[in-house]
Amino acid sequence: MPRPTRAELAAAKDQTIPDVIAPGLDIVFCGINPSLYAAATGHHFARPGNRFWPALHLSGLTPRLLRPDEQDLLPDFGLGVTNLVARATARADELTDDELAEGGIRLRKLVAEHVPHILAVVGVTAYRTAFGEPKAVLGEQPEPLESARVWVLPNPSGLNAHYQLPDFATKFAELRTATHTHAR
Repeated sequence: MPRPTRAELAAAKDQTIPDVIAPGLDIVFCGINPSLYAAATGHHFARPGNRFWPALHLSGLTPRLLRPDEQDLLPDFGLGVTNLVARATARADELTDDELAEGGIRLRKLVAEHVPHILAVVGVTAYRTAFGEPKAVLGEQPEPLESARVWVLPNPSGLNAHYQLPDFATKFAELRTATHTHAR
């Protein structure tokens, strides 16, 4: 996958990328919003250094390491991906609390329409704001969203220095174990 140029990254500001989703998936992962890199390439979690794809594989959710440009294979493994906020930014902290809350409303509609078993939000701070849960912690949440169980995972961005790849793999594996989902 070729790296976007500076001009392509600048042009990606406020662009969107489509969800990768289908009805009845085991797990739909929800990012905060696309990075400029993701929007420029059209692929979720595409920025080099993002630990999403390696964590999926190391946790046993996919049988091999997928590349971001293989995101359309996710439904074959019972997985999907979306974002709380659709517009791309250089950093997630450019989003407003109102945008995150609106994203929570959009996500509720998406879950009602597609009925995944689990919604896994990657980013506890964004989850807290989007759903008005200021004390939410990582792991399974006490309340479902529509009919979906909800999990909160750490944000796999390379900017999140609190977790390393083995930590993400462990958290994703806990989700896999709790949902009885294994690589297909």
